[in-house]
Amino acid sequence: MHARLSWIGRRALLVTAVLLGFSPLAPAQAAPPQISVAAPAAQSAHSGAEVVAVKQVADRLTDLTVRSQALGGRTVNVRLLTPDGWNPADRRQHWPTFWLLHGCCGDYTSWSGTDIATIPSLRKVLVVMPEAGWNGWYSDWWNYGAGGDPAWDTFHTVELTHLLEHGWGASSDRVVAGLSMGGQGALLYAARHPGMFRAAAAYSGSAHPLLNDESINRIMGFFAGQGNDPLRVWGDPVAQRQIWQAHDPYYLARRLKSLPVYLSCGDGTAGPFDPPGKTDALEADFNRQNHALAGQLEQLGAKHLTTNFYGPGTHAWAYWQRELHASLPMLLRALGVRT
Repeated sequence: MHARLSWIGRRALLVTAVLLGFSPLAPAQAAPPQISVAAPAAQSAHSGAEVVAVKQVADRLTDLTVRSQALGGRTVNVRLLTPDGWNPADRRQHWPTFWLLHGCCGDYTSWSGTDIATIPSLRKVLVVMPEAGWNGWYSDWWNYGAGGDPAWDTFHTVELTHLLEHGWGASSDRVVAGLSMGGQGALLYAARHPGMFRAAAAYSGSAHPLLNDESINRIMGFFAGQGNDPLRVWGDPVAQRQIWQAHDPYYLARRLKSLPVYLSCGDGTAGPFDPPGKTDALEADFNRQNHALAGQLEQLGAKHLTTNFYGPGTHAWAYWQRELHASLPMLLRALGVRT
């Protein structure tokens, strides 16, 4: 039980260090106008979730408020960046769908602080930006074997997918990308649900949380955020090792080797978007994790892996926005969308 005991002994220090060193909140943005719009008349009664409110927050941005059984009946928000010509009332429309996942300490609005709304090629797809919890980790939580709320994986891959395809113009052609925690989520969803996504991209993603004690301690510090019991998420890294491995992209690499996968990360030293002398232990850790996953994929014979380990760079939005642009041709090509 060495890994668990070493984490418990340093819990307060780790949580403080992690939270002070990691803030992937969206860049500051002006509050958009709030305009209510009507929901489609028919909602899915079979997905375990229902849309209870719809709000247009800006041109091409629509927020859905969804009540989820997988989340214990709670309501959460999902933001849609809609394509030109999108009309949810027209049930004949089904758009290629790009899932864009937020990181820890962020929420469904995070990516709206970037330039995604101005990217011409994203006017051809439905971009889905779902809430995933402050530190939900795109997982159905273990909860000491009881399961139940929160079940973020089930909410996204079962409930929300069904809703979007039966009332909001989404097709079954999907790709997924995300940053940090969301980068791990993109890799997990692509691996754990074969055939659901045609390609995946992770920007500074948590790509191998079981790499070493430092990586384990760091993610356990995140799990403990907001006063949470960290063992609720995946359990103990020793006693529940199989659950941890089932949520570690490195151990799921065989399921990713046939997909187009994009991995990018900085090395934690000051890069072009950082003040001189800045260092970032979190990015350095994730850099080692991404190199490990890339090496595993290459060893397995992956033929569609693209990496951009760009050296100097920290855990910051300027890099993730740049990497989104760099990976878009690959992602949209997987959807059959011309850029």
